[in-house]
Amino acid sequence: MDFTETNARGVVLLGCGKMGSAMLSGWLDRGLSPGAVTVIDPAPSDWLRGTGVHLNTELPPAPAITVVAVKPQMMQEALPALRGLSDTLFVTVAAGTPISAYEAALGQIRLIRAMPNTPAAIGQGITAIVGNAAATPADLDLAETFLSAVGEVVRLDHEDQMDAVTGLSGSGPAYVFHLIEAMTQAGIAQGLAPDLALRLARATVAGAGQLAMTGESPEELRRNVTSPNGTTQAGLEVLMPELPDLLARTVAAAAERSRELRG
Repeated sequence: MDFTETNARGVVLLGCGKMGSAMLSGWLDRGLSPGAVTVIDPAPSDWLRGTGVHLNTELPPAPAITVVAVKPQMMQEALPALRGLSDTLFVTVAAGTPISAYEAALGQIRLIRAMPNTPAAIGQGITAIVGNAAATPADLDLAETFLSAVGEVVRLDHEDQMDAVTGLSGSGPAYVFHLIEAMTQAGIAQGLAPDLALRLARATVAGAGQLAMTGESPEELRRNVTSPNGTTQAGLEVLMPELPDLLARTVAAAAERSRELRG
């Protein structure tokens, strides 16, 4: 990644918890200078203190990018610290806070709203982004450059799609973790020891996920492992009539709750 301009103008990171730390680690690994970064965090970790970034110091007046990574409930208290910045691209990864809330707090700004998911903490996330009316194509490119440090990035057509993204990929890791729980219990019910059942369930989901990323369609991958009248077909005959509707209702419920929370 070419961080020439950002190294010269500076980067501000507001909040450095799990998501902020994952992003910062990715930026530094990809060549961003620690001296170009100013982090505002009330309880910095030992790792953060050792990175060499500027910590809780005066902000650069016009950083290339300002990333907001605080919890939504802390937003009202945290945002005023950014009011003095000019000519910066704001990028927020805070869940549930709409673009309008930032514009109300900070005025006429260029803003990219982003929705990552928890696998971003290990660089395996997927993040959806959308800009406000003032954001330019170059702003979207810059945001994607920074957010790709923690995984894949996709672009939305409009902000309303964030609710669907929240229901699918934002909340989705929890659905997969529950699948692992359920598979483990099913294995135990068939006579496996709990530790062995958990190990098999974890590795099966992780391996299938890697196969799913190879580019072959999920439908084709499913067919490849399903022999006619075999064991997999027997299992799928139980699962397939119920799972699509169950997941549709699951994602819809999470998306609807996202709409309720943003008012």
